[in-house]
Amino acid sequence: MANNLFAAIDMGTNAFKLLMVQAHLPGKFIPLLTVKEPVVLGHDSPSSTISTHSQNLSIKSLLNFNKLIQTHNIPPLHTRCIATSAVREARNKVEFIDSVAETTGFKVEVLSAEEEARFSYLGTLQFLPVFDNMVLNVDIGGGSTEIAIGLRGKVEFCSSLKLGHVTLTQQNFGDEEAKRAPNMRDYIRNVVKESGLIEKVKNFGFEIALGSSGTIRAIEKAVSKGHALDFAENEALFSECKGDWSFSRDELKSVVESLCKGGEGQKVKRDGFFKRRSESIVAGGILLDELFDLLGIQEMLVSGYGLREGVIADCLAKVFCDGYDLNANARFRSVLQLAARFNGKKKTTSAAEIASIATEIFEGLSKCKDLDNNGVNLSIHLDDKDLEYLEAACLLHNIGLSTGKKGYHKKSYHIIMNGNHLHGYSAEEVKLIALLTRHHRKKLPKFEDDSFNEFGEEANQKLKVLCSIIRLSVVLHHNGCINYREMDFSHSCEGFKLVIGEARVQNQLPGVEQCTVDNLAAELRQELEYFKKASRIKLLRISLLSSRTEISDILFCPYIGFSSSLFRCSSKNCSLNLKHQLPVQTNHATS
Repeated sequence: MANNLFAAIDMGTNAFKLLMVQAHLPGKFIPLLTVKEPVVLGHDSPSSTISTHSQNLSIKSLLNFNKLIQTHNIPPLHTRCIATSAVREARNKVEFIDSVAETTGFKVEVLSAEEEARFSYLGTLQFLPVFDNMVLNVDIGGGSTEIAIGLRGKVEFCSSLKLGHVTLTQQNFGDEEAKRAPNMRDYIRNVVKESGLIEKVKNFGFEIALGSSGTIRAIEKAVSKGHALDFAENEALFSECKGDWSFSRDELKSVVESLCKGGEGQKVKRDGFFKRRSESIVAGGILLDELFDLLGIQEMLVSGYGLREGVIADCLAKVFCDGYDLNANARFRSVLQLAARFNGKKKTTSAAEIASIATEIFEGLSKCKDLDNNGVNLSIHLDDKDLEYLEAACLLHNIGLSTGKKGYHKKSYHIIMNGNHLHGYSAEEVKLIALLTRHHRKKLPKFEDDSFNEFGEEANQKLKVLCSIIRLSVVLHHNGCINYREMDFSHSCEGFKLVIGEARVQNQLPGVEQCTVDNLAAELRQELEYFKKASRIKLLRISLLSSRTEISDILFCPYIGFSSSLFRCSSKNCSLNLKHQLPVQTNHATS
């Protein structure tokens, strides 16, 4: 939905970038589209003035971005366009901003150095589980470098250095290759020392150093891929190398030494590896190397997110107010990373589709708390945290298939429980997610077993609900006549209804049984028997209507106070009615 779509435009010194995301409470967003335009503001002007040529390129890029934003129907209030040091320092910034507004409709926010540092820090929190750590965040831009020290989303200290990989590259440090690097290092040291940054960082201290810019990500890639070595002689070694989003002081120095070597061969190698960033990567590497030495950094974690993601996080926090969790997206990313590690594209897509079905059912059931009849309220309250656990379990339920189909749900459980894969979750939360994957198929859990002792009564009841949702979602998805993209879960005075579009299967393969309504009904009846045995659910009636068949049963669920009263399939769609059951004559419905 457009109301969940947000966009951020970063008018940087080195490039213009557009990011579109889909947002989900309590604090997750999924990147949908990233576009980069090679606009280098001021590149063709000797002064701090945005040239006519750069202005024209800027307008052209922003018009392209605007078309994409309008195509996705992103509301204007969900779009932010920010500018950094190149515009901040430009003599003609007012004229430039007015021209952009008049031509493209974008209202440009020119960030102060402090705001830029803060957004870069917020961006790293969306990628890495460092919310509870005192973090030193370094963002090397084209025109400046922002330093921030933050804890739990609050910036304790920030500073901006007028040192950027583009501006350093453009300065004259001498014509001789052997003197350029030493002269650049002397200049960087003087600027850093005169800023008072070293003393400030020492006073505040930090636990973890982070890098959140394209330059730093490029250096991490060079470390992981072995740029300092000879590619031709170590091809087998490089094919096995994998980046781990970090590098040490020694690894950085090795790459920088390689970058500073002269000769046409080194330049060809550098251009081939760093592509368009090759022109300024030497300056960026030297700058980062000096910051490591001056600030006492021994190791740096690298964030795949930065300024734009920080702007998105700030925007979401304002839109959702108290419902936004700055730490949620880093948790969600660890789930996605674990899923991608064990699953290929097909299995990952399947898991995501099941998560969509489960989310639709969950959001429908969560409305139970808003229903009231004769003063009786439902006892189980489903919140955003419960949805987060359910989505995580859906995305991870099939990772055990990497070792074979037999007992894969048990393997998924053991993978999640061992290896410290999920970051930002407590041990209890990890176990809850693992148990949902463990019991998404086959036998339902016995909640009196030792595995559930650490959960309280309310948590156990919620776990039963979440377990029933994931199991139902898996059954619906695995049946070929379901189109998960056409779903609607609604409620009225008559009850809840899940409407699922019918998939139109064409070119059925020989020997493969055609999906029928009867097949789906049989699976659901079997699933409901599992519910009955595991959760003491009284099975009353399920109604299945088609052109040929009618079966009557009703499912009554005492622990959440709703009943499944009707399952319909027709030529156009399938609908599952979950009808609200009020405890008029019995007391166990809300217990």
